[in-house]
Amino acid sequence: MAVRATVSRFPIDPDSQESSGVPWGLTVTPFAAKDENDQAPAYGLDGHLLPRCENCYAYFNTYCELDQWAWNCSLCGTLNGLSAQAISRYSHPQSCAEMMSSFIDLQLPSSEEFLELTKSALQAALEGLYDVQGPIPVKNVFVHQDTEGILPIELEDVMPLLQFLAPVETCKDRITSALETLRPITSWERTPGAGQVLDGVLMGGRGFGAAMEALCNYLGSEYGNTFALARVFVCLSGPPDYGPGQLDTRRYGEQYASKGEDADCALLPEQTPFYKDLAAVAVQAGVCVDIFAVTNEYTDLASLKFLSIESGGSLFLYANTDDSTLPQDMYRMLSRLYAFNCVLRLRTSTEFKPGHSYGHFFPDPQYENVQHIICCDSFATYSYDFDFANNVGFSRFVICKLLQIIQLQIAFQYTVVVPPEELSSLGLVSSSRGKHSLKRRLRIRTLQYGTAQNLNDLYDSVDPEPVLSLLVHTVILASLEQGVREGRMLLHDWLVILTAKYNEAFKHIQYKNGSSSITAQMDVTFSQCPQLQPLAHLVFALLRNPLLRFHEEVHWNQVLFTVPSIQC
Repeated sequence: MAVRATVSRFPIDPDSQESSGVPWGLTVTPFAAKDENDQAPAYGLDGHLLPRCENCYAYFNTYCELDQWAWNCSLCGTLNGLSAQAISRYSHPQSCAEMMSSFIDLQLPSSEEFLELTKSALQAALEGLYDVQGPIPVKNVFVHQDTEGILPIELEDVMPLLQFLAPVETCKDRITSALETLRPITSWERTPGAGQVLDGVLMGGRGFGAAMEALCNYLGSEYGNTFALARVFVCLSGPPDYGPGQLDTRRYGEQYASKGEDADCALLPEQTPFYKDLAAVAVQAGVCVDIFAVTNEYTDLASLKFLSIESGGSLFLYANTDDSTLPQDMYRMLSRLYAFNCVLRLRTSTEFKPGHSYGHFFPDPQYENVQHIICCDSFATYSYDFDFANNVGFSRFVICKLLQIIQLQIAFQYTVVVPPEELSSLGLVSSSRGKHSLKRRLRIRTLQYGTAQNLNDLYDSVDPEPVLSLLVHTVILASLEQGVREGRMLLHDWLVILTAKYNEAFKHIQYKNGSSSITAQMDVTFSQCPQLQPLAHLVFALLRNPLLRFHEEVHWNQVLFTVPSIQC
């Protein structure tokens, strides 16, 4: 778990934060094998026995004060009693990971927690299922629709999920044979109901919404529970134009005739909530969707993006087949180690709290600052910004002359597929078994930060990359809500304000006799603060990036492809 704060020394109060002009927050890569200093966690067992604070529910860690019968929470200061089991456990501290490191990874009991899936009716047509385990190597099972385009039976009734799923090691040849049967469908091969004529042009053929709706329900249908470990790779050659979720791509060409509507605002919002609703179904079914779009036509990724973003997947765009790196990208993604069914929680000491959170997750409907992640690799990075809980901030430490140490804790619960050799090395299974196993784990990182004594001290502790990450997320949010023009202005104004505040802090700006007139020798290169120097270049590059170009300057597919792929 790698964690990088925008400033390693936190602002002491809201006034200091406002005066600095620097975003306050952090980025976290929860499934990274090591931390930002290349240190691995301490591994252990019995994560369910780890004591938790009765007040804030933070986990016991090395920064907590411990005596024979109780412990003080390092985040909120609450005194908590120890159970007889915990007292016995901590009588041998050298055997407990949480007593040896503030970065730990503990195994949990093997029972999985699943969400119940609400099934919905299947609609529209589906070409069929390939049975690669039956007596005939490959057969296509057609499911016919009725006159209203509704399937009379569910896919689970056509072929139970456990019969449809096939192990690669024994069915690779049959899967290859199934892939060889795929071929493009021309307009005259489509059924009469699989298309429509608009302005004399035959449309239809990409029933993407219907297929994904059917698949999400199918993968979530086993025993009425979520599948929890399903990952779906989807390839699109153009916009969905048939059945549920079809997209009207004509709005791209007619934008300038939209009665004065700002083109930069009109194309960013989705035109249908279908894919956002479908993303909720995918999340509930435990399905992660990655979309690979190979097309040079307007595909309205503003509508499609929710299916990948909210399910924890990625969105890739390739302008043509000649320059496409689709095979390499897909192989690289499949070769990575992934965590599934993840829960991410950030806790802070009482003086401050998380503000906005950004990333490919969805918030818990019941608990604050808890995010659920369907699928997470070692590069997936999430961002948080911070707010003070009150106007006092951390200044009470100065008044009380206490040690100025601020703490936060990140808990990451996840499921991972463990190879047999790793299980054998841990003494959990015989190496002769030769099978992978699912393991539930709890990874916890507790961090301490000091406070900046003044603005110069705060500027010297800036980390440019997390700052840029938070800026990108803020600008994207502003662009989606108010348009790209507003996003560009926000970024430009931020750099101007930061430059002004820096010059004022380093006394480059001086006021004459308290009047409004000033004398200034502006330093726009941040010459006295090396940590700030990269920011001007990074902001300039971001302003030139397709992400913030106007409608007439760039194809919007490229813009929207960039949005969900931002990682620190």
